[in-house]
Amino acid sequence: MRPDGRANDELRPVLFQRDFTDMADGSVLVEFGRTRVLCTASIETDVPRWLRDSGKGWVTAEYSMLPGSSPERIRRRVSGRDQEIQRLIGRSLRAVCDLTLLGERSITVDCDVLQADGGTRTAAICGGFVALHDALTRVMAAGGLSAHPLTDHCAAVSVGIVDDECRLDLPYVEDSTAEVDMNVVMSGSGGFIEVQGTAEGRVFDRDQLTTLIDLAAAGIADIVEQQKAVIATAPPPRPRES
Repeated sequence: MRPDGRANDELRPVLFQRDFTDMADGSVLVEFGRTRVLCTASIETDVPRWLRDSGKGWVTAEYSMLPGSSPERIRRRVSGRDQEIQRLIGRSLRAVCDLTLLGERSITVDCDVLQADGGTRTAAICGGFVALHDALTRVMAAGGLSAHPLTDHCAAVSVGIVDDECRLDLPYVEDSTAEVDMNVVMSGSGGFIEVQGTAEGRVFDRDQLTTLIDLAAAGIADIVEQQKAVIATAPPPRPRES
């Protein structure tokens, strides 16, 4: 039995709270159990210098753990870990975005961890996708885009081996003692975007790797269905758009 009573193939309760804030073009509070991440998407009508006059846009991300998000206070700084995670988020979201359809716009998806209990990077990707979707849907509704630039869904989840058992969606108590820790990012159609896996205490074999990938794929399919339910209706216009 896992510490929180879940089966090894069971996700923590997942919640997407749309339009959690009012000012950003897209805003989502995503929860995986006790992990909570605020994801906002902000659009600028400009691109990095190396993309100017290319007809293409850009999607990037910033990630941080806020003070008070963990038992020990997190300093307000961008660490090497933060940089690695925000690059992962940006790569993941760009993988499902047609940058030519986006046009010369830059979108920054900010992912701020309000409370950390494992899986913050994967939760940020899941919530960041919904925030990005809503921001682009609002631009399209206002006549700024001829078609939606997102080509597929994008979601991620953690898996690992704890006490010789392959488990899905690790909270901190499991993640901190895992023999193997892995993060998997996939598209809604089942394609792999990124797989990050590390043996922390002992090596793992191919059968275990297959089990971990299968666990992640099933979990991501469940998350994608929840994303679809959230975005099934268009987001309401922002007050400044009315």
